[in-house]
Amino acid sequence: MSKLRTEWRRDFTPLKYEHLIRAFIDCGYRSLIPYESSADDSPSFQQRTVILRHDVDRKVTPALILAELENRYGLRSIFYYRKMSGRFNAEEICSVSSLNHEIGYHYETLARAKGDLEEAYNRFQEDLAELRQLVPVRTVCMHGSPLSRWDNRALWNRYDYRESGILFEPYYDLDFDEVLYLTDTGRRWDGQHVAVRDKVTTKFQLDLRSTGDIITALKRGKMPTRIMINAHPHHWHPGYGRWFKDLVWQDVKNVFKRYYIKIKK
Repeated sequence: MSKLRTEWRRDFTPLKYEHLIRAFIDCGYRSLIPYESSADDSPSFQQRTVILRHDVDRKVTPALILAELENRYGLRSIFYYRKMSGRFNAEEICSVSSLNHEIGYHYETLARAKGDLEEAYNRFQEDLAELRQLVPVRTVCMHGSPLSRWDNRALWNRYDYRESGILFEPYYDLDFDEVLYLTDTGRRWDGQHVAVRDKVTTKFQLDLRSTGDIITALKRGKMPTRIMINAHPHHWHPGYGRWFKDLVWQDVKNVFKRYYIKIKK
């Protein structure tokens, strides 16, 4: 088997992601920034639309590689950045933003504040202000914090993110019975059984395990017209070292998360 064919078959690589976004384009989908959908030159939910989303959960990721790929095909996406080790990755954030992508805040302040809503909200405001010193921020999205007992979304039971100039939080502002949500949590596309919080209630029932399954479903016209797809950059490594490390680590994490979910019930 040739090296090129081997690379095409290997899942969760930038090459495979490129095949995925090309399939969306070939099947008539346009990328959508949701809160800009009312603009005259923006796609609407009446067309085939895909929201490309990336939760940047780790320090070392191929986020910029994915951003450059999407930009090359004229696509825009949303990159949600966590504050890790007390700082944002300013250089990468500015580079991704310069490629015409949206930057959002991937908040987890309620978990970090151990459930203290007031402290969590104050931290949220401070982090948001810090991120806005780098780039405009109009969207936020919770980080699942799977090892924490607190769901970061509970912050909005008391406060309103729109008062901070935030226009979009996907878990609140999308109807997942109308928009298919696909996430590679667990390094698989059917990871709802190993996801602690990165999952939604939906009417859609699709059997999609690999990226190739999604591509095939697109080409056969089996996908709905409105989709949000969440590709975590740390899963999509080009080389074999980090790719294999993530493969093994995710398998271990999935076993742990299955057990954690089971004992929570």
